[in-house]
Amino acid sequence: MTDKLESDLAASRIAVRNMNFFYGKFQALRDINIDVRSNEVTALIGPSGCGKSTFLRALNRMNDLIPSARVEGTVTLDGADIYARGVDVVALRKRIGMVFQRPNPFPMTIWDNVAYGPRLHGERNRARLDEIVEKSLTAAALWEEVKGSLTKSAFDLSGGQQQRLCIARVLAVDPEVILMDEPCSALDPNSTYRIEQLMDDMKSHYTIIIVTHNLQQAARVSERTAFFLKGEMIECRKTSDLFAQPLDKRTEDYVQGRFG
Repeated sequence: MTDKLESDLAASRIAVRNMNFFYGKFQALRDINIDVRSNEVTALIGPSGCGKSTFLRALNRMNDLIPSARVEGTVTLDGADIYARGVDVVALRKRIGMVFQRPNPFPMTIWDNVAYGPRLHGERNRARLDEIVEKSLTAAALWEEVKGSLTKSAFDLSGGQQQRLCIARVLAVDPEVILMDEPCSALDPNSTYRIEQLMDDMKSHYTIIIVTHNLQQAARVSERTAFFLKGEMIECRKTSDLFAQPLDKRTEDYVQGRFG
């Protein structure tokens, strides 16, 4: 460990140690070490192609879907290695949910989108499903807007509403960690504001990790920020410190807009 890695294992929900990640022979991530703390928002910043999204997807094994992908090192959730032999990946993705860059509602009703996950995991009681749908949509700040149109297609919603629906769909399976891969990049400023407010409300119940190209967004929403460059994590610190007093000249150059 170096002085550029602030470690607090007692408060960490996810701990990554000596992670190297490969697509075939290409090494996308090099020697990543980071602790993600419970009930905080951690932002991942850096120029395009630096490995942020690859790293994010490695945290719930989404990269397993790529045949050439290979990971070295350890990633633990509450002390248990998520890459250990015998880990139930479906159960893991229930605990660590993901919201993608563009809203991706299923081609079904609003109600069915939110109920999909609980149904997949065995819930059949309609009253219980109704309760989960209302609770999840309320937590995603969408219930008041859609409670009278739950049988309408999810595609009838605006882009910002669709993204909040996708967040509600993740919340419906009661995750512990929520990964967000540039969730506001396709949204208008008002919808972006709603998502940012939602993250602030959600962090008291969830651990959130967000990839963003918007440095101002990282500064607004996160407690800690990690700067990635060319597959390396240059530093991870308290957000205000990283932006005001970066430890590495490369971080300073990036946050000052000299490249990227």
